[in-house]
Order: sequence, then C-alpha cells, then structure tokens
Amino acid sequence: MLKTTTDGRRSSLVRRAALALAGAAAVTALVGSYAPNSAHAASRSPVGESTTDFGDCPALPAGADPARWRCEVHTAAPRLTLGNIAVTLAPITMTHAEGPMPDGTAGQVWGAMHSAPTVVPGGLTGTAAGEHARNLGLAIRPEYGGRSDFYTGRFSLRFRLSSPLLAHGCTIGASVPVDFQLKRSGPSVWVSQDPPVIKFSAYDDTFAAPAAEHCGPLAGPLNRRLGLPAASGNLMSYDATYTFLMYDRLPTS
Repeated sequence: MLKTTTDGRRSSLVRRAALALAGAAAVTALVGSYAPNSAHAASRSPVGESTTDFGDCPALPAGADPARWRCEVHTAAPRLTLGNIAVTLAPITMTHAEGPMPDGTAGQVWGAMHSAPTVVPGGLTGTAAGEHARNLGLAIRPEYGGRSDFYTGRFSLRFRLSSPLLAHGCTIGASVPVDFQLKRSGPSVWVSQDPPVIKFSAYDDTFAAPAAEHCGPLAGPLNRRLGLPAASGNLMSYDATYTFLMYDRLPTS
C-alpha cells in the first residue's frame, strides 16, 4: 500500500511538472541567459590554487620514452550556453599524456575527467517555481564524450541532467556527444616556470546541441523548455590553467 501511495504521488508530481513545463514555454522562449548560481559559485576554488594531483596520468604507449612524454593536468571553469541553458559550470579537471610515438609521430593518451553538477537557474520550468521547489530543481554535469585531441583543441562531452523527476540516465548527447573545436582567444600566459603553470582562453561558438535523451516521460517538455536540439546560438567559453610533469619525473606510489 505504501508503494502504491508513493508511486501515485510521483506520478502526480510528474504530471504537475509536465503541465508546468508546458505553461512555461512562452516564458522560456524569452530567456536569453541566466546568471551563475551564486551559492554554487561561492563554493569554488579559483582555478590553479589547489595542489595538482597527477594520480590520473595514464600509462604510456609501448616503446614511448618517459623523458619525452609529459602528463598534463588542466582545470577550467567553462561558461556554457546550450539552447536555453546559460551557466558557468563548476570547475572541470582533465588529465592526459602527450609526446612522440616510437615512429616519431605525435601521440596522446587520455587520462581522466572530473566534474561536479551545476544548478540550472529556473529548474525544470524556467520559472520561480522551478528555482525554489525541490522537486522541480535541475542540475547539469559535463562528462567525457570519448574523443579528445589536445593538439588541435577538439574534444567531446556529454551533459548529464539530474532532477528528482527525471530518469537517472537523462543526458544531452547520450547517443552522439557534443563535439567542440576550441579556438584560442589569445596567447597563452606563463604564470609560473617552476612549477610550470600556463593560462589560456579559448571558445567555440559553432557546435550543435542535440536533444536530451533517456529522460523518462518529461523528455518532450524538458527539451522544449531547454530549447533543444539547437543547431546554432551555442557557446563554450573556456578559461583554463594547466601544469605538467615529464613522465620520468612523476612521483612513484
């Protein structure tokens, strides 16, 4: 009996959310951008302040010279406009290795990516109710999309959406990830030589944003609220700091 009552309440909440999403369509069509969530932003540490962890450095290819390969760890707090979503994402950290292959060609090996959810202002409805009602909250979290080329600035991401009323696997780019081709906004700046710390800024305003998938019964209203899919009008501004160590200098565990 308890399960029936709980399921009934959840179904009622889903129906109410769907109605709220539909009713908010006219409002969200006018949404141009959102300010970053202030409570979330206040909890962040500035990029590059914490001690770098090289624990995610990947194993080198067979025959690679450790003295000529380096492990890079970079941290960024990207600003993302994706359909009707406009947020400053929580800092993400990416680790990879690069250096010459035994045949002399340039090589890269992916390591790992770490990120955290960021609250989407307006929640599921894009309204004050979605902003403050717990069941109507919405958060977005970037995840590695399976492709990266740090020589050219190309990489892919998926964006996990979480809310009490959405299915666990709700993701933008679930089937086909979002592909980015970053362009530098200016020259790199060396903040420190020892340890090496380099800052750079880049952006991409040409990528397409696919619809969210695997979101349950709210998938249709959710995509309308988020303005997805969006073939244009999207933007990733990428301010990053990175450091590196050569593999023959990496600490051993």
